Amino acid sequence: MPVVTGFQWLAHAEYELLLFCAVWFAIGALDELGVDILWLWLRVTGQVHTGRAPADTDAPLRGMAAVFVPAWNESAVVGAMLAHCLRVWPQAELRIYAACYRNDTRTLQAMIAASRDPRLRIVIHDRAGPTTKADCLNRLYAALCDDERRGGFRARSVILHDAEDMVHPAGLALLDRGLDDADFVQLPVRPEPQRQSRWIAGHYCDEFAESHAKAMVVRDWLGVGLPAAGVGCAFSRTVIETIAAQRGSSDPFAAECLTEDYECGLLIGEAGGRTRFLRMRDAQGQLIATREFFPASLGSSVRQKTRWLHGIAFQGWDRLGWSAHPLELWMRLRDRRGPMTAIVLASAYLLIALFPFLLTARLMGLYVPEPVGPALGVLLVINFGALLWRAASRALFTGREYGFAEGILAVLRMPLANVIAIMAGRRAFGAYLAALRSGRVTWDHTAHIGHPTLAGVG
Repeated sequence: MPVVTGFQWLAHAEYELLLFCAVWFAIGALDELGVDILWLWLRVTGQVHTGRAPADTDAPLRGMAAVFVPAWNESAVVGAMLAHCLRVWPQAELRIYAACYRNDTRTLQAMIAASRDPRLRIVIHDRAGPTTKADCLNRLYAALCDDERRGGFRARSVILHDAEDMVHPAGLALLDRGLDDADFVQLPVRPEPQRQSRWIAGHYCDEFAESHAKAMVVRDWLGVGLPAAGVGCAFSRTVIETIAAQRGSSDPFAAECLTEDYECGLLIGEAGGRTRFLRMRDAQGQLIATREFFPASLGSSVRQKTRWLHGIAFQGWDRLGWSAHPLELWMRLRDRRGPMTAIVLASAYLLIALFPFLLTARLMGLYVPEPVGPALGVLLVINFGALLWRAASRALFTGREYGFAEGILAVLRMPLANVIAIMAGRRAFGAYLAALRSGRVTWDHTAHIGHPTLAGVG
């Protein structure tokens, strides 16, 4: 009877996996339901809404805005980014600090060719690249401090953008005004659909449409630490110095951190600073957001999400710890659930793979399945209902921003997003262990080959 014994063992393993997945999916469903209920209540009561921005997008700023653009191997996009930024942001108070490395001559040439606008300041890093994005940002910060000392002025704000970003014409004025009553301001991020990658690049549209229309809005209302997205975000000059003082360094960004932007946002909250998430539309109804093309291939998407998981989940736990404040603790658990989510999803897909094999064996009478108890049965019903709710929510938010067809595709892209999360979770854990052994982290850079303006967007 060895075959029967083997099938019985598999049946028991199937039951344990089913119980494990059911429990953790239910916990995740409760977590998401909490955010959903808060968002729905805020919408019904009118406490949050997407407002309209003032029309004077070219109004003078309240002080000098220093925009930091770190770049490594970005010759394909940085020129278009800088030229577009300088064109749609005509304010005299703007100064763009764009950094490249001494061993990246192509990016340097693209920056030089982008514009002769005196508001553009090109900074060459004295190290060979790539190091980390945070290290590159620190070099830009040092250049700003040097200019302030020599010029006898002081910047009002530090704004972060990436070399592939397409800024909104109203974005600079909105960030500047947002700092009137806040220390840190974040605008939404809007991934642009790509015809050649409706599935992989498209799943970013789904995730950001929901996160930056719901989860970030709820976090802002709760007053908990607001993570910076690293683009379309502004720090007051004072809070940048506060972050550096917290580190006991002249550098505000942790060079050894892979998600320095996320960390800075939470550090501001820990220091008692005020953070704001500004979701507004312009006079034409377009979302005032940072637009960009996200990775279009499976490998590049997995590498990017590996970096996010490594920095937020693993380094965030090590570097920032936890919080005794219940709401803050909840948000940090949400931020760091990625590796656990990957394990649960992998277990669920293993169950799906086992199902036809075990079903065939059961129909042949080769084993007796484990009985599903009432508690597990209730969990399965709850999880099925939660899955339908999540699919409807994803379709609603994506469809609202990108149209009905993309809303339908958002549901179909959910399994692909899960597979990418599983692969990234495994790689992030391996990268974290490697960093612990070596004591070094490197900028696992995402290559960008297209800018929205070059593709006729906007």
